[in-house]
Amino acid sequence: MFLSDNWYVAALGAELTTKPLSRQILGEHVAIFRNESGRIVALADQCPHRGYPLSLGTVVGDELVCGYHGFTFDCTGTCVAVPGQDRIPSRADVRSYAVVEQGPWVWIWTGRGEAEMSLLPSTPWLVDTENWSSVGGVAKIDAAFDLLVDNLLDLSHETFLHNGSIGTPEVASTPIEVEADEDSRVVRVFRHMNSVDCPLFYSRTTGLEGKVDRWQDIEYSPPGYYLLHSRIAPVGQPPLPDGTDDHAFHMKIFYGLTPSTEDSVYDFWALARDFCINDDEIDRFLEKMQTGVVQEDVDALNILQIRTSRVPEVNEVSIKIDRGGLSARRMLATMSDARGHP
Repeated sequence: MFLSDNWYVAALGAELTTKPLSRQILGEHVAIFRNESGRIVALADQCPHRGYPLSLGTVVGDELVCGYHGFTFDCTGTCVAVPGQDRIPSRADVRSYAVVEQGPWVWIWTGRGEAEMSLLPSTPWLVDTENWSSVGGVAKIDAAFDLLVDNLLDLSHETFLHNGSIGTPEVASTPIEVEADEDSRVVRVFRHMNSVDCPLFYSRTTGLEGKVDRWQDIEYSPPGYYLLHSRIAPVGQPPLPDGTDDHAFHMKIFYGLTPSTEDSVYDFWALARDFCINDDEIDRFLEKMQTGVVQEDVDALNILQIRTSRVPEVNEVSIKIDRGGLSARRMLATMSDARGHP
């Protein structure tokens, strides 16, 4: 079951060249590439002639030539040439997907109707390179989409799974506040920690040591977009009444949750910060640290997938820290019902 009438992250812009990339998104095989004009194109990854993957073809100018028999397609998926004849079969076209490049991410519209631009998440922090620096990456997880949602909506696991980088005891012990806005289709989870240990992830990058005030404010916009507003500040220095918060360090932590199959998901991530801008050393440190954090999640979720597939009737015990994840489950279920899914 997939919620297809939505935008999902399909690729990192840095992944795309004139050599097509094959990616399975919501169960559909897609060939994504840049044509020689630099335009990003996403086509169904199957030639209608004999089913050969178009991702194994060659980009020639602004067209993609199938690597098996030479059927040729333009950017809209229209077949413009076939070998050995002038007449092009009426059913030779392939599906073309709407795509948008926004900062380091390339979004794809997976719905059958016209792409709804109003649903495209806004990520200004990833675009504003003058005031923010960012790093990013992607991981493939052999686990179901909903396991990743649970993971990201309950950050108390940082205390135990990521205790060498971002986790401290206070993450698990600090109560959370949860808001589920059905009209705006967003789940918010707030965790404000005061006078807590500064983890290595932030002490190494901000220069703050010892105790800090640390805020984690999650905004999850189902199904595929997650934003964590992270704030690190000296103890006892909240934002001013007018919202000014120049004494604090801010990081925006993004995740693009893109189902691949029923039991695998792409975990696109990006970090944007408003401090140490254009500092290559900090970039490398954060990229290495976040890659490690994500891999710890990958390993844990892969284990969970194996266990739940073997023992599907697991009796879950939910507690207060699960309220964000449970709210997300309910919202996803509501969206599924609204789309006519069982």
